[in-house]
Amino acid sequence: MTYTATGPLPAAVLEALGRYDTPTICNAMEIVAPERRLIGYTTKQLVCPFPDLPPIVGYARTVAIRSVLKSSLAPEEQSRRRIDYYEYVGTGHGPRISVIQDIDGPDVGYGAFWGEVQSNVHKALGCLGVITDGSIRDIPQWAPGFQALAGSIGPSHAWVHAESFGGEVRVAGMSVKSDDLIHADQHGAIVIPLDVAAKLPEAAELCGRRETPILEIARSPDFSLEKLKAALKRSAEIH
Repeated sequence: MTYTATGPLPAAVLEALGRYDTPTICNAMEIVAPERRLIGYTTKQLVCPFPDLPPIVGYARTVAIRSVLKSSLAPEEQSRRRIDYYEYVGTGHGPRISVIQDIDGPDVGYGAFWGEVQSNVHKALGCLGVITDGSIRDIPQWAPGFQALAGSIGPSHAWVHAESFGGEVRVAGMSVKSDDLIHADQHGAIVIPLDVAAKLPEAAELCGRRETPILEIARSPDFSLEKLKAALKRSAEIH
């Protein structure tokens, strides 16, 4: 059922981005796209039950869910909507990351869309993980290697259902459109504009070189304020 179209970026670019954690990608973004210093990434804490998983990089599949109110659709239409949703998730540019906004307002996270079944189904559909401000459950039975960033962990799915999909969503302060390129790990997630993606690995290496002299003296038994000042000067001279 799944189909992965050729992405707008070479696979090598996504692989290179996946070698860095998300904070480093954020640092690199400040170099290549300084106008995005205050936008494009999660700004609220999300729960990550699998902090040891490596970073994921993929194209967004966007969904809006709710669980407090029962779907108004007839059972037959609900079944058709579910198939349409899975077809949307399982097609397009790959790899993919599911980005789900819970639109229950003050009751956000009341019911979990994600658990043992959905994590395994979405993994089979070609997704690498989920980023949601809603809740998740079934942590021990979760699909192996499938990353999760969630607003909370809870026990029930209540009346949870997909209200819409393919539109713009906002999760933990990050606005995402379908097919946006996402980088995520245990720290959070960031949207990477396609036109700067290939520049980020080099910028990330530059960030690392600039941090090296500072970290070396900070970790040295011979640390002193004067040596820190000298290290900061050397760091500023690295281009």
